[in-house]
Amino acid sequence: MTDLQFGLDTFGDIPEDDAGRLVSDAAAIRQVVEEAVLADELGVDAIALGEHHRPEYSISTPETVLAGIAARTSRIRLGSGVTVLSSDDPVRVFQRFATVDAISNGRAEVILGRGSFTESFPLFGYDLADYDVLFEEKLQLFAQLLDEKPVTWSGTTRAALDHADVYPKTESGRLTTWVGVGGSPQSVVRTASYGLPLMLAIIGGSPERFAPYLDLYRRAAEQFGTVVHPVGMHSPGFVADTDDEAKELFYPRYKVVRDRIGALRGWPPIRREEFDSEVVHGSMYVGSPETVARRIAGAVQKLGVGRFDLIYTAGSLPVSARLRAVELYGTKVIPMVRDILAG
Repeated sequence: MTDLQFGLDTFGDIPEDDAGRLVSDAAAIRQVVEEAVLADELGVDAIALGEHHRPEYSISTPETVLAGIAARTSRIRLGSGVTVLSSDDPVRVFQRFATVDAISNGRAEVILGRGSFTESFPLFGYDLADYDVLFEEKLQLFAQLLDEKPVTWSGTTRAALDHADVYPKTESGRLTTWVGVGGSPQSVVRTASYGLPLMLAIIGGSPERFAPYLDLYRRAAEQFGTVVHPVGMHSPGFVADTDDEAKELFYPRYKVVRDRIGALRGWPPIRREEFDSEVVHGSMYVGSPETVARRIAGAVQKLGVGRFDLIYTAGSLPVSARLRAVELYGTKVIPMVRDILAG
């Protein structure tokens, strides 16, 4: 597992300042930039910013923030996690990320997905009744754009293209593109059919239950004759100096956001017992560097993934605690995981 990559994910959650007050959206965005700069300095492989259109999160255009990060970093890979392709235009998404790729000297990557929230659909004038066809058609077009040649395409969700050439081109000739999947076998097979890397969102339950999806991806890619890429996974968590500190900082703030979103989806409020169980047995990587490293190593060994991304922010976690989490992840967790896997 020497090629294992490590990333950090955030949606730009609105944090608290040192006085316990929520910061502004603008300050939250600037905070993400500072955390990315620190991650770059510490050798973290990638950072992914999620697109959201809700009051809890400050980032609605990941690529704009990534361009700012690109100008202040030198090595970390810069991605979205995810770009909601269904409610965007594939041509514009490609152009924006190709631009980030230029600014960053080839470090951009886009993770395309349906998104786990639906606010973007009415916001940009899309009908949720077209949820499936929007993603299917737009992913088809985006896959053609990746060849960086004139595109001829027609569908029902946007104007047709006739030998349309799209600029800017990337210097490498290929924009790194993943598809984020939350657990649909059809989505796994579709990703394999396009020969694109798969990023699994494993946000609850034992990570082992996703093993069949990795097997399905590999078998489908072999049948389609496409490339079998290393699979990535991203999961929530938080690192502090001790297990107790991590849980006591994380849980109350996570519960606020989780229950607010859960109320919209018909979920009951989360109980502390459920959270504690998820931390010990499930897909919540919360604790000291030793605890988090041990749990990440276990998941990587069980699934055989090539990249692990930690969603390191949840709710109003204080600015200082977030910076400390990034520091511990880069300086302690990643080296520990590598040592465990090499042993």
